Amino acid sequence: MIRRHFLQQAALLAGAAVLPTRPWAQALPRLWQPLVKGRISSRGKGLAGIAISDGYQIVQTNQRGEYELQPHSNAQFVFPVWPAGYQFPHQQGIASFYRIIPANTSRQQFDFELDPLAGSDENHAFIIWGDTQILDQEDARQLVEVSAPATRRLVEQLGDLPLHGIAVGDLVFDKFDLYPDYKAAVAKTGIPFFQVIGNHDMDLGARSDEQSQRTYCSHFGPTWYSFNRGKIHYVVLDDVFMHKTNRGYIGYLPEAQLAWLEQDLALVPAGSTVVVCLHIPTKTGAARRAGQREESPGGSVSNRDVLYKMLKPYNAHLMSAHTHVNENWVEGNLMEHNHGTVCGAWWSGPVCSDGCPPGFAVYHAQGSQLSWQYHATDGGASQQLRVYDKGKSSDKPDSIVANVWNWDPAWQVEWWQDGQAMGAMERFTGKDPLAVELYTGPKLPAKHGWVEPSLTEHLFAAAPAAGARQVTVKATDRFGRVFEQSIAVSS
Repeated sequence: MIRRHFLQQAALLAGAAVLPTRPWAQALPRLWQPLVKGRISSRGKGLAGIAISDGYQIVQTNQRGEYELQPHSNAQFVFPVWPAGYQFPHQQGIASFYRIIPANTSRQQFDFELDPLAGSDENHAFIIWGDTQILDQEDARQLVEVSAPATRRLVEQLGDLPLHGIAVGDLVFDKFDLYPDYKAAVAKTGIPFFQVIGNHDMDLGARSDEQSQRTYCSHFGPTWYSFNRGKIHYVVLDDVFMHKTNRGYIGYLPEAQLAWLEQDLALVPAGSTVVVCLHIPTKTGAARRAGQREESPGGSVSNRDVLYKMLKPYNAHLMSAHTHVNENWVEGNLMEHNHGTVCGAWWSGPVCSDGCPPGFAVYHAQGSQLSWQYHATDGGASQQLRVYDKGKSSDKPDSIVANVWNWDPAWQVEWWQDGQAMGAMERFTGKDPLAVELYTGPKLPAKHGWVEPSLTEHLFAAAPAAGARQVTVKATDRFGRVFEQSIAVSS
């Protein structure tokens, strides 16, 4: 994280030797739970082998589509692990795949009727929104009137392709009365959206982490669950653990979720593609860029190695947000996409703290293979880099500098000087010049003076020769798509 108050909070936790556990889920345990039973069907026919869960255990339907479940004492919801080939139920775009377990009956019947898609969903797409994080009515207006219509335009461009969205946390900025505005924005996109809880979606006044999800759950249901589309298995996790020190939090996956995830993944064939969505990134390069030995406790997941081990049999993509920067890393079977945000720098400027424009990501699934692009709210998918003239970057004052915000190690970034190919540009760690201009100093930006430019590793430099007139930068992504920008070189 780049916010001053977060750094202060993280420092308080840096010396902690023992992480807390979370033995319970969203609320205090009930003295008893009603027996839950029901039927999962489509067009009147029972569906066999469909997984259904209370967030603690998973059972499967019999040949008639029937199931029976004795919920865990802490369980609040029952939900199917939605199978591929069926439409996602939603209310004005908000996914409504679950039922609330009542506390006043001894037995409860929950039937789920699934509507089949018109065609195959093996080829489909999904959109990731990171940190919509609205604080006031002006933020909400921009989300509803600018970001949502931009998303809707992309939806329309994708045509009849099966499509869903996932908002990976911080839907609001601690202002729960703005959840209706978030929902209005989702409704405008025209597609069903699944939600992930973020640190700013939690009841910070709650006396414990176990009770901090109550408001969120009343709007969006469970904070961990899974579903399928095509050949992709999607998992949503809650990795934000609230503690009472300075109204803070850490990144942590409690045992209840890990035990559930073990059961969930046991039903997924090895070699499958698994998309895991959580708010706090499992890890970032922030510590390395700052010359620190360890990740901050609020900016990464402390027990991430356990998650990585569980995902080892799969081709896994981790979808996160939280940092308000765009960063990708790849290690073996894992790739984490830490997304630039819908709100940019908390709705206070035209770029995130690393220079990435506000926007969202779109992913295309063809069978088990994923491809992706960052989509700027103002500029779309064609806007993948920004080039600065000499003297704009204090890190490289004699160089042309390019910011390629969705870079990963499979990209190539090259430059041409007056039409002559000059080869690869030098990648370096520094600060985006526009972010420095907009956010440096305690009074900038005007709306949130605590926003600061952050170090990033997706900057590239090249020093033009004396007398050079024009430089062109070409960035080729891992899928062979080429993006370029030319600028006149100052003397």
